Amino acid sequence: MDHSNETVLRERLQTGFLGLIAFSLLMFMLVQAKFILISLAIAIILFSLTSDAIHAISTRLRVPNWLATTLALIGIALGLLWVSTTIVAQVNEVVFLAISYAERAQAALPALTERLGPEAQERIITALTNFNITGWIRSLAGQASGLLSGSVLVILFVGFMFAEQVWFPLKIERLANDADHARQIRRIIASIMHRVNRYLVVKTGVSAVTASIVWLIFWTMGLELATAVALLTFVLNFIPSVGSIIATLIAVLLAFVLTGDPTATVIVGVLCAVTQFLIGNIIDPMLLGQTLRLSSFGIILSLAFWGAIWGVPGMFLAVPIMVALMIICAHIPWLRGVAVMLSREGLPDDGDNDVQSDRMAA
Repeated sequence: MDHSNETVLRERLQTGFLGLIAFSLLMFMLVQAKFILISLAIAIILFSLTSDAIHAISTRLRVPNWLATTLALIGIALGLLWVSTTIVAQVNEVVFLAISYAERAQAALPALTERLGPEAQERIITALTNFNITGWIRSLAGQASGLLSGSVLVILFVGFMFAEQVWFPLKIERLANDADHARQIRRIIASIMHRVNRYLVVKTGVSAVTASIVWLIFWTMGLELATAVALLTFVLNFIPSVGSIIATLIAVLLAFVLTGDPTATVIVGVLCAVTQFLIGNIIDPMLLGQTLRLSSFGIILSLAFWGAIWGVPGMFLAVPIMVALMIICAHIPWLRGVAVMLSREGLPDDGDNDVQSDRMAA
């Protein structure tokens, strides 16, 4: 009996050590290959979004599938290149103006902090002095320049996915080696695509409206960098919970740097905060409805994990990855506990209702 217990304990320890080694190797690969993996994840999302659009165009307008696919690929290529060049241009403008406005911000800082008292004023000035703004700007410029190479890689990935699209169902069926199991896998993939697509479409529209209002606020106040702040707001609003807060803080900081006027800074801050609050707490939940059904604490953990692994792109991809993980775990009995923890009410959604609603609509 003792020998049997020792054998079981030894097997469990071996399994635990092997799992720890596998997890360490996985983390190492995620960090080392993050550029390729991030590009692949973005390519999969674009492919998913475009596939739905191609299907709608080819069925409703009776356009040949090959023509719709070609036009979609050209649109993706032009769109990514335009976005990349626009971001690089705006980052270069921010870097140039940050250098030229540095002295003005340093001179205006005492006027903003004098009401807080001498001790608080001294602490704020010390903290800002220790902040390596030059290194941060260089890092930002370097990441922006890497967008062009990343965009080219994403375009290549999407192109090859369209070329292989015809063979996907056959590969899944041969991989599963069972027709019913293959249909279940295709159902899981379809539900993940449907849920992520709806989330991204709604988020894109909401973020565009928020960015437009922020641009209007800066333009009305006669401030520079209105386009850069609006673009930054648009991107950061894809990050749940913390993205809108960071976007508002950046807008307030830039308003102070550009004007040096505490009153104008407060006005910009209040208007941006009200905009983010109304859209983020009323319009956004109303449009998304029950699309996500994710735990708020799980979203924060996912943001922290993928942000630590992949940086800002990881935070952007955190919610789509979490949606896919919850749906997959809901279909695997021994991983259903993970899906329960990731869900909002403890009732994991396997996404089958999405597929059924799509069939009824069709």
